[in-house]
Amino acid sequence: MASSSNVVPAAARKLDGKVALITGGASGIGECTARLFVQHGASVVLADIQDDLGARLCAELGPAASSYVRCDVTSEEDVVAAVNHAVARFGKLDIMFNNAGIGGAACHSIRDSTKEDFERVLAVNLVGPFLGTKHAARVMVPARQGCIIGTSSLASAVGGVASHAYTCAKRALVGLTENAATELGQHGIRVNCISPAAAATPLATGYVGLDGEAFEMAMESFANLKGVGLRVKDIATAVLFLASDDARYVSGHNLLIDGGISVSNLTFGIFKE
Repeated sequence: MASSSNVVPAAARKLDGKVALITGGASGIGECTARLFVQHGASVVLADIQDDLGARLCAELGPAASSYVRCDVTSEEDVVAAVNHAVARFGKLDIMFNNAGIGGAACHSIRDSTKEDFERVLAVNLVGPFLGTKHAARVMVPARQGCIIGTSSLASAVGGVASHAYTCAKRALVGLTENAATELGQHGIRVNCISPAAAATPLATGYVGLDGEAFEMAMESFANLKGVGLRVKDIATAVLFLASDDARYVSGHNLLIDGGISVSNLTFGIFKE
C-alpha cells in the first residue's frame, strides 16, 4: 500500500527525512501522530503491545515509511530493542515520542487507592518515559541532535482532574522533561512535553466510561474555551510542532493544550454572561 506522505505537498512537509519512534503508537494519540508524521515525510516506528493494531496501521502507512515493534515500556530490554530497531531499520533516530500511558483505576479516593495500581501507573507513565529518554539519548548524543517529547496531562498543572497515581506520574514527567532538557541541551537535543486536556482516545473514554460523542459533549461542558472541542488531531498537531524545526529553539517546555482551563477559575463566574 502506498504511503500517505503524498497528502502534504513536498514543500510543506515539516519532517522530511526524519525518523521517529512512537511508544503507544498503535492507537489514540500515538496512532494519530504517526499518521501525521508520515504525511509530513517522516519514517515511523510504532512501539506498542497492541500487535494487531500496530500491524494494521503499518500496513496502511506502508513498509517504506513504517515499522512495528512490540514494546512494553516498563521493560528496559524492550525499550533498548525498540530504539535499536529504529536505527537498524531506518538508519538513525531523530524524534522520540514517549507517548505510551495507562489511566489506571478510576479511583479518586486516597483511602481506596491501592499500592499495586499506584506502582503500575508510575511504571508505565513515568518509568516508561525515563527509559525512552535514556535510550533515545544513547543514540542521539553521538549525533549531537534530536528531539524527545513526552505525553503529560492537564493533571500536571491542575489538581483534582485525575487519580492520585496518574497526577503524580504526569507531574513527575514534567520534572523529568525539564531535567533532561537541561542535560541534553548541551548535546543539541531538545526535550519537551505536551499536556492535553481530555480528548476521545481509548484511554480517556475507558477511564470515564463514555464513548465518542457523549464523551466529547461532557468534556466541552467543562471547557473554558467555547465553540471548539479538543480533538486528537489537535494534540498530534502540537506534537508535530515540537518535533519540527518550527520549534527549533523550544526546549524544557510543557505545552498545555487545554483551551485555557489551567489558568481559569470559573467558580468566580465574573466573566459569565
